[in-house]
Amino acid sequence: MKALKMPLAAVGQMRSTASMAHNLAQAQSLVQQAHEAGANALFLPEASDYITPSAEASLATCKPVEKSEFVLGLQREAQKYRLPINVGVHEPASGQKVQNTLLWINEQGEITQRYQKLHLFDVDIHNGPQLKESNSVERGNDILDPFATPLGRVGLQICFDLRFPEPALALRSRNAQLLTYPSAFTVPTGKAGHWEILLRARAIETQSYVVAAAQVGAHDEAGKRRSYGHSMIVDPWGKVVAELGGEDDEKGRGLDEGKIAIAEIDLEYLEKIRREVPLIRRTDVYLAIS
Repeated sequence: MKALKMPLAAVGQMRSTASMAHNLAQAQSLVQQAHEAGANALFLPEASDYITPSAEASLATCKPVEKSEFVLGLQREAQKYRLPINVGVHEPASGQKVQNTLLWINEQGEITQRYQKLHLFDVDIHNGPQLKESNSVERGNDILDPFATPLGRVGLQICFDLRFPEPALALRSRNAQLLTYPSAFTVPTGKAGHWEILLRARAIETQSYVVAAAQVGAHDEAGKRRSYGHSMIVDPWGKVVAELGGEDDEKGRGLDEGKIAIAEIDLEYLEKIRREVPLIRRTDVYLAIS
């Protein structure tokens, strides 16, 4: 009997700038690459629509999705190629803030799911970035239930959410099979190993696939803001099954800007791991996460 073909997930790596037109062109190229590779869904990074040098510029650039040339362009691409797309964008919020959101665009080009980032990036790293995202970004207040896709049941998270296991465990308790972490991860923390370690930890503790599309390189001419890259897909056993290059790449791959990596999503393998290594919570001793 011929083996069933497993669905393919594609992660795309971008270097977004303040220009939506530039960023849309990058994203369109990634969509075409994913289509040609036979992918069943494409995952793009956090803030794919733009990364500006200041909060004021972000507020001026931000548009509702129904008026965003970037989002409208991706909706057309999804419909054209019959390819679902998961993409991080900005949306207007109340006051002088924006929302950091993650959209699921289905194969008809419709926005069917929207998640707003829970944990905002407020850091002051010695000889590294100083950023207080909460000054200009409205935080989300809900964990979106996992939803059915051609790859399995997907649970959405964004970048800094990665450092908190509770949402991942909550999504797992709701039967998520894939977790997403689109990101614009900093270079210092990436070089320290946090990126890969945390992604693999989330995969192992939830026995789920983890799909993490990343920004890479300098986002402005001065190079004041750089992202680590290293987009990857991790399987439920914690193995990195697809990866792109990035800053400080030990394998000599370079930044891999504008490239994709693909991996099969084997839900039978996932169920085998969950069956053979059952994670039985001691909720008689500690609180359940749901």
